[in-house]
Amino acid sequence: MRLSKGSLLAAVAVVCGGMAAVSYATNYSLWVNGRTGGGTEGNYADFTYWGPSTTSAGVNKKSVNWDGYSHIADKNYLVRNALDCYCTGSNWCYIAAHSAGDLMVGYTLALYGGTTRSIKNAAPASDGTCGNASTGGTQTGWNIKFVDIAAGAGGGSELSDWGSWAVSEPLVQDLKTTTARALYNHNTTRSLWFYMYAGAKGTLYSGILPGQDDEAVAYHSSGGVSGSSGQSLCNPSDWFCNDLTLGTAANEGGSTKWSYHSVAFRDDNEAYNHYTNSNWQGVVSLVRTHMVNNAK
Repeated sequence: MRLSKGSLLAAVAVVCGGMAAVSYATNYSLWVNGRTGGGTEGNYADFTYWGPSTTSAGVNKKSVNWDGYSHIADKNYLVRNALDCYCTGSNWCYIAAHSAGDLMVGYTLALYGGTTRSIKNAAPASDGTCGNASTGGTQTGWNIKFVDIAAGAGGGSELSDWGSWAVSEPLVQDLKTTTARALYNHNTTRSLWFYMYAGAKGTLYSGILPGQDDEAVAYHSSGGVSGSSGQSLCNPSDWFCNDLTLGTAANEGGSTKWSYHSVAFRDDNEAYNHYTNSNWQGVVSLVRTHMVNNAK
């Protein structure tokens, strides 16, 4: 059967129209800072906290900036804005966080990961919010592949307990070990894996932080170890302290990790400290490498 010229043009129009309606998935790498902040809130291109913005750090990297000073609850909307922008609809995200960014991401997933989200257009305004996608629609939670945590403070830090940091800071109050561990249910990750990278090049506060530490957080926190308060955990070379184990296995002495928390790196050579030095350094350097190799 021969098609008339009009029928042929109509058919082509239908096919082309269908092609135009196809939504292509895009992957993004979101970086959530810790204490002290540094980047402009709502500006996903500002990597001041981390280091040079030209440095590779995963596919379509975005910096999810918050002030690193306020209570987690008060600034959490900024993380939700970013997740709504880049991790809904056909788009997917890889998440990397440092220090108190661990607390921020965990809080977000536990309290809001099961809520209804509007699908957004991944075109942020200056305040970091995105408009609804032209196709409309909603979904539950966000599309996230995995979460990498560098020197995580999800379990708090004894530096907050002892007032070694400025006690007037709202975030420092959240970072007290008992407060951080009670802030949300750390086992509720929406079945997303948190890969923990724990540094041990700690010297300055070795008398305050129990076990191995990176000068800001101890292994009990950076290793995602459960419980209502911190404890002393070390490398296998330390005979006077129970070992932090790799993966999800229980630690020496019987302590366990939170659900869906796995130790991807333990600093047996005590080579990595807590600080980025505005140049992707410290434990963050290890997470950056993992993101480059796996966030694609």
